Amino acid sequence: MHTVVVGTSGVTASDVLAVARGGARVELSDEAVAALAAAREIVDALAAKPEPVYGVSTGFGALATRHISQELRTQLQRNIVRSHAAGMGPRVEREVVRALMFLRLKTVCSGHTGVRPEVAQTMADLLNAGITPVVHEYGSLGCSGDLAPLSHCALALMGEGDAEGPDGTVRPAAELLAEHGIAPVELREKEGLALLNGTDGMLGMLVMALTDLDTLYTSADITAALSLEALLGTDKVLAPELHAIRPHPGQGASAANMLAVLKDSQLTGHHQDDAPRVQDAYSVRCAPQVAGAGRDTLAHARLVAERELAAAVDNPVVLPDGRVESNGNFHGAPVAYVLDFLAIAAADLASIAERRTDRLLDKNRSHGLPPFLADDPGVDSGLMIAQYTQAALVSEMKRLAVPASADSIPSSAMQEDHVSMGWSAARKLRTAVDNLTRVLAIELYAATRAVELREGLTPAPATRAVIDAVRQAGVEGPGPDRFLAPDLTAADAFVRDGLLVAAAEKVTGPLR
Repeated sequence: MHTVVVGTSGVTASDVLAVARGGARVELSDEAVAALAAAREIVDALAAKPEPVYGVSTGFGALATRHISQELRTQLQRNIVRSHAAGMGPRVEREVVRALMFLRLKTVCSGHTGVRPEVAQTMADLLNAGITPVVHEYGSLGCSGDLAPLSHCALALMGEGDAEGPDGTVRPAAELLAEHGIAPVELREKEGLALLNGTDGMLGMLVMALTDLDTLYTSADITAALSLEALLGTDKVLAPELHAIRPHPGQGASAANMLAVLKDSQLTGHHQDDAPRVQDAYSVRCAPQVAGAGRDTLAHARLVAERELAAAVDNPVVLPDGRVESNGNFHGAPVAYVLDFLAIAAADLASIAERRTDRLLDKNRSHGLPPFLADDPGVDSGLMIAQYTQAALVSEMKRLAVPASADSIPSSAMQEDHVSMGWSAARKLRTAVDNLTRVLAIELYAATRAVELREGLTPAPATRAVIDAVRQAGVEGPGPDRFLAPDLTAADAFVRDGLLVAAAEKVTGPLR
């Protein structure tokens, strides 16, 4: 099994994916263990002094003015975890919780939190045992970190609350820890706070969304090329020299992908022979511009994620010179903004894909295709309602594109008076990514059928390969009406699992 070693300098996106989705084992480097021990010595020394130090010998948030006596500090750390584990609503997905736990471990191992090495090792032990704390949908405002979600994870470290075992069954965490020989931790000064105070949940969801959207943007270039071909559009608008004079990198990449997919097609530009039109509609002609802008948004979001993956987010933090200082690095604004930006870009990509689908189904705009791509229009409804489903998905994505980060509700008796709502931005982006996959699957379904209905004209080798692969995957071609939902589900899996991109790349080579 793949092993990810956590050091003091952060982790990579591939590390997060390996642990969250791939079940990779986690180990602490010798460097991390040494840094943990050194930082703990500083915290212990401060804890022994009579002067109050925030997070070490005081209460938290609006209660930070109270100095906590030594005999109550273990109870204080236990209480902060219990009281902050206040989430409600549906359970969060296993991969999100594993990313959340791993990224908190990443910060702990930086040596800036003052957590003991044995606590960090227990965090790794839970991940390696496949024990996933139950975390709920609601509870994080994305400021002072993802407090409630991280608290539910810390609760499991203490042997309290519920968790999902490696078999998928939810049971008391104490039972699962005992079965795997893991001793519950008893938290000491600062450790409870250090386990709760980070942007780990929203960052984990950002990393996974970036990976999924990478595939979906390439998928969108392929479905756009299929629609252009089915509509007998012209590929001249994809010429590199046209995109070079507006040098957005994403636009050039999308145009190059579409041109590669359409190479040697006998359908593109065919309309110039028998049904002249000056230029194609925006949804076809401007496909690279819209998808390209989204690609550039991904690039910006990836830069933010890389910076955050290298960060140590906690409050207070232990500095190399021995100071323990309060700060605001836990604020989720940098991550929240790009999560919202990605939802906007995804909604626009879905919107343009839906417009191409609608054009394929409209006999007045499809340049010779049957109404709704039906076998016997009137008797058959064809793909009429598939487009309704697509429109419903796009409509929801437009609602999800409303920024969560533009909102703020003060908390903690106005001590935390401006929050990021980054967790909410991440949760709605996950839904948007799922919906975008479905929207592109419906465009794929319509466009492949439309290309096959262009009898006597030969599609590009790459689009032919896509059609053959999607048919082999159980998505049926043209014919009389049938139960449509299974076809759409199979098309969704074809896109979601990366099979669409793989089928095209067998002909084109690697797409951008």
